[in-house]
Amino acid sequence: MFLTQIAAILFSIFIPNITGHNTEVSIHGIRSNKGQIIIGIYKTQATFDEEKAYLVKKFDKKELQKDLLVVKFNLEPGVYGFTLLDDENNNAKMEYNFVGMPKEGFGFSNYYHTGFTRPKFESFKLEVHKDLINKSKIKIRYM
Repeated sequence: MFLTQIAAILFSIFIPNITGHNTEVSIHGIRSNKGQIIIGIYKTQATFDEEKAYLVKKFDKKELQKDLLVVKFNLEPGVYGFTLLDDENNNAKMEYNFVGMPKEGFGFSNYYHTGFTRPKFESFKLEVHKDLINKSKIKIRYM
């Protein structure tokens, strides 16, 4: 029994979590199955201002159900903010109209942005904990 417990502890320390995911993002309001979803993961206001994401995750929309897509991935414990682009034309960048308004959908972790300026990192940051399923909801805004 003791050796089994030691083996389980060593396995959990040295073998990465390859089957589970500790972060789940529910994306609501997707208007079409065209293109891809891109989530930028930021750690600070400065990196968000500079548009230098810590990580970028891309997801196809094959699991889209009505207007909802749930994506899962792993993150180390810490504070993060998620930005989302509904990249409908698959070019990996936001498209703007002639007056500078976004033509594609966007969103932020646990925050629905209604303004015309960029939100502050403080508004959409969240804490990711070890050994939990950390959930976030993003409602997409289309202009």
